[in-house]
Amino acid sequence: MKKMDRMLAIILALQHRPETTQSLASKLEVSRRTVLRDMQALSEMGVPLYAESGPGGGYRLMEGYNVPPLQLDAEEAMTVLLALEGMAKYADGPFQRARWTVMDKIKSVLPEGTLSQVSPLLNYVELEVPDRCYRAPFLKELMRSAAEGRWLQIYYRSQNHSRYFEIQPTRIYAAHGFWYCEAYSALHCQERTFRVDRIDEIQSISEPAGAKGTMESTKAAGTDDLPKVIRIWVKLTYRGALLVEQDYHMGHHVKQTGDETWEVDFDCPRSEWSWAVSLFYSLGVDADVLEPQRLRADILERARQVVERYTTN
Repeated sequence: MKKMDRMLAIILALQHRPETTQSLASKLEVSRRTVLRDMQALSEMGVPLYAESGPGGGYRLMEGYNVPPLQLDAEEAMTVLLALEGMAKYADGPFQRARWTVMDKIKSVLPEGTLSQVSPLLNYVELEVPDRCYRAPFLKELMRSAAEGRWLQIYYRSQNHSRYFEIQPTRIYAAHGFWYCEAYSALHCQERTFRVDRIDEIQSISEPAGAKGTMESTKAAGTDDLPKVIRIWVKLTYRGALLVEQDYHMGHHVKQTGDETWEVDFDCPRSEWSWAVSLFYSLGVDADVLEPQRLRADILERARQVVERYTTN
């Protein structure tokens, strides 16, 4: 780290809390002597530093002193603008207007030299987000509820049916062009993930009513004979690997095993068995299930049902 970058880092650190010479040296990965020299240089430049002794003491900045805002180098500016451009690709969200205005503000205050380095790169580097068309009007409310630990009653449209749920949101995240809400479900007595654009109604509640004794069975139909956790091992083509890598839960298990071969090896909960059958059936010839044999058999049965539907007499 260059000396000027270190001195700026010291000022930014002291704006938040007192720091000792040792704590600054550890954060900046330099010696205590280097920190002392930087502190001396800052004092000579007119930065109002002072030291307090005793427990809880350390170096401080005089009250009211702040560094000028937004001193970004080219890499920092690139990081911020790239993240904002990725956010701008989401179809809906609470930052719809702000994400554009903040990009304009950042670009307007960046030094000309920094902007000239960053602008060409933004034409060739991007965060890929699928093009979606949806509305997520309750996203802000879900974010606030997660931060405050509040319970909500929502009306949710799932793949199979629609119904009310009592949930306590714990995390909101964006992936694959959609917004998702991780929440504890009183009905299921476990964490569940809800797609935010499928929530049609929402209201705050003090606590879930009648959660006990209402937990649904986590067993998929016809899977009572399966263990609670099933190892799934699948060989993939290049296209299959790209598709499986996009899965939020097990995409990180994809590994390349040869020049043109990939594999995914992971443990699947019994409650997600139907999802596994659907996923690897949808991959067709881009996936070859090696284990378990039960998964091969269920995919074969799914294929037979499709053949029967499209076979003409």
